[in-house]
Amino acid sequence: MELVGSTLTATYAHPRPTPSNFLPAISTMASSYKNRFPHYALTHSLSLPWRPSAYYKVAAITPTLAPFSKSSQGLTPCNMLPYVSNRTALFTRYTPEDWYRANLTNFKESEASRHNAERLRVDTSRMIQDKDQQIRKTQTESTRNLGERVNDIIFWKSELNHEIDGMIGETNALSDMKKRLERAILETEGQLQVAQECLLHREKRMGIDLVHDDVEKQLMTEVDVILSCQERMRRYLGKTAAQLAANRAAQHELEKDLSDKQAAQRIDDKCHHLRNTSDGISFYRGVERVDATISVPESWAKFTDDNIMRSQSERAASGKLRDDIETLLVTTANEMWNQFNKVNVAFTNRISETADAKNKIQAHLAKTLQEIFETEMTIEALRKAIKDKGCSLKVAQTRLDERLRRPNIELCRDSAQLRLVNEVYEIDDTIQDLQQRLRDAEDTLQALVHTKANLEHDLAVKANTLFIDQEKCMGMRKTFPNTLRLVGYT
Repeated sequence: MELVGSTLTATYAHPRPTPSNFLPAISTMASSYKNRFPHYALTHSLSLPWRPSAYYKVAAITPTLAPFSKSSQGLTPCNMLPYVSNRTALFTRYTPEDWYRANLTNFKESEASRHNAERLRVDTSRMIQDKDQQIRKTQTESTRNLGERVNDIIFWKSELNHEIDGMIGETNALSDMKKRLERAILETEGQLQVAQECLLHREKRMGIDLVHDDVEKQLMTEVDVILSCQERMRRYLGKTAAQLAANRAAQHELEKDLSDKQAAQRIDDKCHHLRNTSDGISFYRGVERVDATISVPESWAKFTDDNIMRSQSERAASGKLRDDIETLLVTTANEMWNQFNKVNVAFTNRISETADAKNKIQAHLAKTLQEIFETEMTIEALRKAIKDKGCSLKVAQTRLDERLRRPNIELCRDSAQLRLVNEVYEIDDTIQDLQQRLRDAEDTLQALVHTKANLEHDLAVKANTLFIDQEKCMGMRKTFPNTLRLVGYT
């Protein structure tokens, strides 16, 4: 018998030999197939022949199982197979053991659910009581902690007020010392300008006289001493400004810390007096997850203690700085006076050396002029000798050229030929030697001329140097600020 309608496309719808067991009665199995699939794997009959069209035809129930109902859509009752009396061709999805096992599983799940619910009720009642006690205890501890916190804030406020008063007095004393230091720096500017002008004038020396001599060394040392003194003064001035800034910063931190503690005291005192019946309390969802704290009690106390220690340290540093500035002003004044005298001595010695060098240059210039004359005469003699060798070379080369016209076998490499060739080479070598010597003589003459120019230039240089050192530089170095002005009193 063939099935009327579309063929099943499921992988398990392939013919197999019919097993020996039979399906149970259709009326007892129909409801178990509706609208669901088994929740565990089937143990048999999936690969056996399946005839849902005939089965549902006999049961007269519209199939709702999705994978199998599609195969019978569109078929009219007249196209379906008639009732099959031999039920050995139909097979069920489950066995009785599966049915009993499913019921047993449901019973166990029900018992477990009831047991869990009962245990939850008991635990919940006990938890409510425990949490109430815990909340009351926690609130009491929080109130006590807030009270202790307020007392701590009051203590640190008194310490901050005492330190602020001491810092204000030290800042005023350091400001007065800073003004003295500024006046002392201004007094060194004049002498620094004199030393720099001397160096600038000496830069106008020419040629070799732009030497790094003792005068320049002493001038540069003087400039360095003055700049060093100014640098130390400015450094101490910078230290003073930095110390004043540090003092003010420390004072600011103290005042800021004091202001923060006053605000914190107001807030913590308000929180200390809040109760469950107080006005103004409300829910703030998620506030417990906002961790805006940036310190712990140890770091909080250490912060204020560090501020006070910093202020005390800055006051001590400020006092030491005032003593150092007083010592610096006296030391720098002595250094600048000593270097001023050394520069004047170096100028006197250098002027004497320059005058002596000028006289020696004039003597060397006279000797150089005589040597130039003699070298010029030597060059003329060399040129004449080279010209004379040209005629001999012409004769030898003409002879060789004529002998090239000998016919046939007469072109013999005889002793005359060899001697002519050697003669040409010898004359060439002689001319080359004379030309090389001529070039050397010309180079020597150029060197002498260059030396003459250098000597003449040096005379002008020495005269210029004497004018700069004697007239310009020593004319400016006549005055120097007194010690009282250098230490900033006037």
